[in-house]
Amino acid sequence: MAPPASARPMRADTERTVRAILTAAERVLSANPAATMEQIAEAAGVARTTVHRRFASREALVRALAAWAAQQFHDAVTAARPDTAPPAVALYQATANVLRVKAGWGFAMGALPTDAPEVARVHADVLAQCERLFIRARDAGLLPSDADLDWARRVYYALIHEAAAQAPDTDAAVDALATRVVDTLLHGVGKPATA
Repeated sequence: MAPPASARPMRADTERTVRAILTAAERVLSANPAATMEQIAEAAGVARTTVHRRFASREALVRALAAWAAQQFHDAVTAARPDTAPPAVALYQATANVLRVKAGWGFAMGALPTDAPEVARVHADVLAQCERLFIRARDAGLLPSDADLDWARRVYYALIHEAAAQAPDTDAAVDALATRVVDTLLHGVGKPATA
C-alpha cells in the first residue's frame, strides 16, 4: 500500500521513508497520542529533520496518517469485490479486511478529519460499495426482501466498530470476529419468534 498520492509521484526511496514514518507514527501515537515528532522519527529509524522535511508539522503528519488509513480502509473494502463476488463471500471478506485495517490503524482511523476532501471521497465510495453490496445481499435472499437497507448498513457498521474494539491481534481472531459480525447481521442474536 503506497502512502497518499501527492501532486507528483515520489521516488521509491522517498516512498519507503514516508511509509516507515507513517507506520511508526501509527505505532507511537497509538501508545501515546501526545508523542513528539522526535519520538516518531526515532521509532521510524530516521532523523528528526527527515520527518520535518516530509511533514511540515505534527498536524500535517496526523492528517497524512489519517488519509493513508482512509485509503487502506477503501482498499480493504474494494479487495472484497463487493460488486462481483457472491454477496455472502464479499460481506465476510469486507468485514475481515476492514477489521484488519481498524486493528492495525486504530489511531489513524480515529483521527480521520471529516473536512478533508480526500477522506470524504474515500468514505463516499466505500458507502456506495456497501449500499450496492447490501442490495445484492437482499436480492440473493441473505436479507429479507423488505429489509431497511440503510438501517441494516448502520447496524453492520456498529457491529464492526464493536468487534474492532476487541482489538483482534491474530488472523484467527479477526476471522472469528468477522464470522460473528456477519452471522449477527444476517441471523441476529436471539431465537426467532414463533408464530
